[in-house]
Amino acid sequence: MPSLYVHVPFCIRKCAYCAFYSVPLHEKNSKVQAYLQGLKKEIELRREEAPEGVSSLFVGGGTPTSLKDEELQIFFGHLKRGFNIPETVEQTIEGNPGTLTREKLRIIREAGINRISLGVQAMDDALLRKIGRIHTVQDVREGIRLVRGAGFKNLNLDLMFGLPGQSLSDWQESLKEAVKLEPEHLSIYGLMVEEETPLAHNQRLLDVLPNDDLQAEMYNWTRSYLSDEGFLHYETSNFARPGFECQHNLGYWLGQDYLGIGPGAVSFSHRIRSKNREDIEQYVRYLKENKLPVKPEEVERLSEHERMAERIILGLRLSQGVHLNSFRQEFNQDIRDIFPGVLERYIRLNVLSLNEDTLKLNPDYWFVANSVLQEFV
Repeated sequence: MPSLYVHVPFCIRKCAYCAFYSVPLHEKNSKVQAYLQGLKKEIELRREEAPEGVSSLFVGGGTPTSLKDEELQIFFGHLKRGFNIPETVEQTIEGNPGTLTREKLRIIREAGINRISLGVQAMDDALLRKIGRIHTVQDVREGIRLVRGAGFKNLNLDLMFGLPGQSLSDWQESLKEAVKLEPEHLSIYGLMVEEETPLAHNQRLLDVLPNDDLQAEMYNWTRSYLSDEGFLHYETSNFARPGFECQHNLGYWLGQDYLGIGPGAVSFSHRIRSKNREDIEQYVRYLKENKLPVKPEEVERLSEHERMAERIILGLRLSQGVHLNSFRQEFNQDIRDIFPGVLERYIRLNVLSLNEDTLKLNPDYWFVANSVLQEFV
C-alpha cells in the first residue's frame, strides 16, 4: 500500500522563507470551494492507485488548519470516502499555532487523525516576527494545551535554527523551551534560503544569518542535548521518543511508493515520479476535463541506477543506515560493486562505516550530509 499525502495550499500569510505552493488568506476564500471540488474529482480519478488502502496519511500545506470548520468537514468527507485509511495507521495533519480551536480539533479527531505536527519554528517572539510567522510563543503554549485537551497523544513540533540574528544561546533557549512542552517528536531544520522567496530578497536579514560554523555548532549541540533528554536521533533532522518515529516520512526514506493529491503534490510509483500543477485554477480546469493535473515536464521515469542512488542517499539519512542484504534483494546487485570508489574513499576517511550488513553515515557528518550524499548521484 502506498502512503498518501494531501496538499492543502492555504495559509493565513506566506512566511518569508517558504517555497512551497500556498495561497495567502486574502486570496483564499474565492478559491477554497474550487479546490475542494477539484480534490474530490482527483480522488475519484486516483483511488484505484491505492486499491487496498494506504499505509499512512499526511495532510500538509500551506496550513490545513486555516480552513474553516465546515471546509475541514467537507475535506475529510472527500478523503475518507475516497480512500481506505485504516484507523490503526498513522494519520498526521500539519497546523500552525493561532489557527487551532476546540471545534477544529474535534473535527480533525473524529476524522481519524491521530498525530498533530505544529509549525512552531522558534520560541522567541522577535525571531518569529523576523521570519514572517503570525503566531507568538503564547499561541504555541495555548495551541498545545488545546491539542492535548482534544486527546492527541502524538505531537510533533517543527523548529528552525540558523534564523536571522539568532545566537547559539538563543537557539539553546528556544529548544529547551520546546522540550518543556513535552512533544513526542521534534523536527529540527536549518534555515534554507530558497530562490524567489521574500527572504532571498531581504538583504538586511541575509546580512545577519548565522554562518556555517555557527549553524554546525547549533546542530551538534542539538544532537547532544536531545539525546540527553531521551530522544532518538533516527534521521538527520528528526528526533523522537521511542516508538514515536514518523511512519509516513520513514516511508519516503525507505523508498516506498507514495500518492500525492492536491496542487503541487508529488507522487512516486512503479519508478515514475510526477508532480501536480502548482496553480489552483489550472488544477481544477484539468480535473473538470477528467484529466489528471500532472505537469508533463514534471514526470520523471527513474532508471535503475537512479533508483539505487536514491535508495542509498535516502537510507543514509537514517540512523539505521542501508541494509546491504535488503538492497541486494531489491536490485540484485551489491552496493560495493556499484559505487566502489565513493565507498572506499569515505570509509577510509571515517565518513561512512560498513559493518557486516549495514552501511551508515557517521553522525558527526550528518550536518554536511548533502555534500557527501550527492556523490552517489
